[in-house]
Amino acid sequence: MRAMWSWQNRAEVRMRSRIPPTRTATIAEAALVTDPEAIEDRARVLVVDDDERNLLAIRTVLEDVAEVVVANSGEEALRQLLKGEFAVILLDVYMPGIDGYETAQIIRSREQTKRVPIVFLSAVNKESQHLLRGYSMGAVDYVFKPVDAVVLQSKVAVFVDLFMMTKEIQRKARQEQALLDANLRANAERLRIEQELRLAEQRQAAIIQSLPIILYLEEVDAEPRIPKFVSGNFHALTGYAFEEIQQTPTLWVDRLHAEDRERVVEAMAGRSSGQSLSVEYRWQCADGQYKHFLDQAVLLRDAFGNPVEFAGTLLDVTDRKELESQLTQARKMDAIGQLTGGIAHDFNNLLAAVLGGLGMIERRVPLSDDQANIVAMTRHAAEQGAELVKHLLAFARRQKLEPASVQIPRLAQSVSNLLAHTLGGLVELEWKLSDQLSPVYADAAQLELALMNLIINARDAMPDGGMVTVAAEDREITEQVGRTGLTPGHYVVIGVGDTGCGIAPEMIEQVLEPFFTTKPVGKGTGLGLSMVYGFAQQSGGEVRVDSELGRGTCVEIWLPRAPEAEMEAEEEEAAEETLNGVTAAMRILLVDDHDGVRATTAALLEDLGHSVMHVTEGAQALDLFRKDPASFDLLITDYAMPRMSGTELVRQVRGERADLPALIITGYAEADMGAAEEDVRVLDKPFTPEQLKAALRERR
Repeated sequence: MRAMWSWQNRAEVRMRSRIPPTRTATIAEAALVTDPEAIEDRARVLVVDDDERNLLAIRTVLEDVAEVVVANSGEEALRQLLKGEFAVILLDVYMPGIDGYETAQIIRSREQTKRVPIVFLSAVNKESQHLLRGYSMGAVDYVFKPVDAVVLQSKVAVFVDLFMMTKEIQRKARQEQALLDANLRANAERLRIEQELRLAEQRQAAIIQSLPIILYLEEVDAEPRIPKFVSGNFHALTGYAFEEIQQTPTLWVDRLHAEDRERVVEAMAGRSSGQSLSVEYRWQCADGQYKHFLDQAVLLRDAFGNPVEFAGTLLDVTDRKELESQLTQARKMDAIGQLTGGIAHDFNNLLAAVLGGLGMIERRVPLSDDQANIVAMTRHAAEQGAELVKHLLAFARRQKLEPASVQIPRLAQSVSNLLAHTLGGLVELEWKLSDQLSPVYADAAQLELALMNLIINARDAMPDGGMVTVAAEDREITEQVGRTGLTPGHYVVIGVGDTGCGIAPEMIEQVLEPFFTTKPVGKGTGLGLSMVYGFAQQSGGEVRVDSELGRGTCVEIWLPRAPEAEMEAEEEEAAEETLNGVTAAMRILLVDDHDGVRATTAALLEDLGHSVMHVTEGAQALDLFRKDPASFDLLITDYAMPRMSGTELVRQVRGERADLPALIITGYAEADMGAAEEDVRVLDKPFTPEQLKAALRERR
């Protein structure tokens, strides 16, 4: 009885459900098609009936109008209402459990669903009292069973249309509000961007003002060269105001370095053909100093390809050029160092053999005065060769230094005594030492040699006489700035100045190079300043040269201050010892692969009263030692030998007799003595008899 349609009417229902949609349905579908948001939010209809057949029939009729959601009880309907919105609710009046009236009352009591239209479905009770009860419960319409499909579609479509129009109005309201909010945000964002743009422009202008760069615009046919616009601190870069350049059109070309002018003018002439300009040159600033500029420009064209103007940058690359110069100098030093280190061993061996042989002749052969003079000249030449090797090693920073605390006043006295007969009567030497002068931490012998080289150079720069001033004072570097390679710390600066001819600016960087000299042929080796430079670098300092043509030169040696003022008690005690003292005879095992050095060293040791057993390599010495370890008082070994080095020989010998004294002699500049025992003395070749005797006393 409660069924809306019989199974026989089911086909008719399906046919009727396929009739063209009503005008209302067409509007709703149009809204759904034109609005993606509406398509996603298609209207839904909730059908509540306890008869599954009625639910299926109504779903079939309404599925073209809206999305149909079914519920077979009042409880299920309330659960569906919690899940989303519905355009209309079709509610059966009589259902088990909660009937349609109670369900409608609950729906109307909830804030979220009280405005959803409710259409009661009823097969009975068409009396007014039942209809009034339904309307009082919130129903907007009644549909009585059996229901015509067209009627049902039309009524539901009206509610769906109202629902979709309401949604459309809400959607447009949201869109309008979103547009309004977006507009407000856009205005706020535009204001923020404008503020940031102004700040960025101010920062950019400040940065450009602080950078060593100029941006410029220049007319294509400007002759002579005059930029029409520049940005940046033009005055800080060049020393001139931009107006001065405009008032003096030829100023830019006139102040180009003479060696660069032709090349730069030619490069700038090629810009008119559309070539990009990129040229480095030296330009004399207002203070007279030359700066290195990198000038780059491109030709700007309009939309038709016609040239408009040049846009370019002028960059100060002086610091970069100085760093490149330092790198070049470092590479030269490394090359000289590698060359010197490679030949030092063989050269020192040859010199040691020559000097040792001359010493044997002087000790063992009676010589006439003429013969003694010849031997003395030969010795002097060999010693000069040894000194030349030391100079090369000093420049290459490969000689072994023995830094200690050196008192400058004591050093000044020693240097003055050595140069007393060298400077001559036309040149006067003056020392200016500060009262609170700290000792320096450096190799005393090398520092003395460096000062002597600088003072002699100063003398040679004043052929007509003058004053050589040596000044020393403490200075402190708190931070590393500019091109200096010095780390922050305390330094002692020793400056040697003269009033001579000076050095040309373009030659300042060259005077520290090895073999470079401004003296006539035969008057200098070109190693004096380079030796000083290498010594200072190896000691943790540096050399600075300041010179002006016609007014003189000042060379400063920056050296680290000694960590504490030592009195050098050991050196004074050693100085008091006589080098000619007699040393007790010893049994010495001598090992050297160079026949000349081995023979002359053995002869010198025998002349000193010692017994010498000498062999050519470490394996022979080890075999000889193992036969009777107690038969030797001292091991003297060369450092570099085939198959077994001197340090390895010392290690193996002391593995069998730990208390055996050892002495290593070497001609290498950078012999790795780290493998040797700490108490092994190292003696450099060539050595004098006095140096050998001193080393023997230490090994006792």
